[in-house]
Amino acid sequence: MSVETEPVPVRGRSTVRPVVTGLGVIAPNGMGTEAYWAATLRGDSGLRRITRFDPDGYPARIAGEVSFDPAGRLPDRLLPQTDHMTRLALIAAEEALADAGADPRNLPDYATGVMTAASGGGFEFGQRELQELWSKGGSYVSAYQSFAWFYPVNTGQISIRHGMRGSSGTLVSEQAGGLDAVAKARRHVRDGTPLMVTGGIDGSLCPWSWLCMLRSGRLSTASDPRRAYLPFDTEASGMVPGEGGALLVIEDPAAAHQRGVDRIYGQIAGYCATFDPRPGSRRPPGLLRAVEQALAEARLTPSEVDVVFADAAGLPDLDRAEIEVLVRIFGARAVPVTAPKTMTGRLLAGGSSLDLATALLSLRDNVIPPTVHIGKFGYRDEIDLVRDSPRQAPLSTALVLARGYGGFNSAMVLRGAT
Repeated sequence: MSVETEPVPVRGRSTVRPVVTGLGVIAPNGMGTEAYWAATLRGDSGLRRITRFDPDGYPARIAGEVSFDPAGRLPDRLLPQTDHMTRLALIAAEEALADAGADPRNLPDYATGVMTAASGGGFEFGQRELQELWSKGGSYVSAYQSFAWFYPVNTGQISIRHGMRGSSGTLVSEQAGGLDAVAKARRHVRDGTPLMVTGGIDGSLCPWSWLCMLRSGRLSTASDPRRAYLPFDTEASGMVPGEGGALLVIEDPAAAHQRGVDRIYGQIAGYCATFDPRPGSRRPPGLLRAVEQALAEARLTPSEVDVVFADAAGLPDLDRAEIEVLVRIFGARAVPVTAPKTMTGRLLAGGSSLDLATALLSLRDNVIPPTVHIGKFGYRDEIDLVRDSPRQAPLSTALVLARGYGGFNSAMVLRGAT
């Protein structure tokens, strides 16, 4: 294992690059990291008509569901205390820690922490509380408090189950949250917490959340799952939500070496988050600055990036804005671009952390996963989109982009293990 181990002090904080030593993936097209990766390379899609509730009364009916039986995967005592989203997160955390060969209970107190992202997953819990209120009577205040409390529950349940007593928290920035949580975990590693579980798992497929997402005006109303989510396609008309995501174990490289880790997925080399200006201000979106500053922190030039994992909004104006950033940074068709989320949908807080996991697997295996279902690609002269089948290529650096509803932009640079 060859990684940077000597921190360089900047403004009182180490700039050591944490390494990723474990992955836990839950996705609509695969439960578990290797199952998901194999399905992604095959081009298997997890998008289909909703079964979690009857979607006939709604204009949008396609989503990326994760269906599984938690019995046998989690202790019986946890099942009545948790909802679907939390169960997914607990399973992903267990897989990530096992993959890293780490048992927090065998490490010093406060040596491990949890930092996750949240978005719409609390809606299922909140809807259940409101149903209890309507059926049995109760206080609107208590229902609201229960819903507000739900946001950090994934972090709390993971911490309790694995005895992780160090730094913890939850960030909310929609699709960008998975990157932002990893960046916040990176800060804790730099401040002295040797190991963090981080990323995002979301699960918001219930009538209440569906109504809220429909109000955004961004959901595709196509009835064919193969034509519902088409980023960079001339027929793009919206996005398809999904559930799941990925949790990562990140560690201080020196601590990982001392722990005996002999396999890493890669290192977090650079990151930046920006916020879009007020609508109507005529100022440009913030994604360009996020990419430029993430590359600057990684001390890399655009020519050193081997693949870009696009945000891929699936709306013509947002797709166009992202392409303009890519062309400005890299030049026309200068770097391969991919959006494997066409097989899972946009997973809200879990989406960009799943892209991080996918990018790390790409770096490991030197293969770029495909963007599927794009029949009428509209930007052939501007981006080199990897479509239909995987592309073998030597890979050492990946750039992952994410934009969250409301103006959030994040960019993260990953370097492969050497």
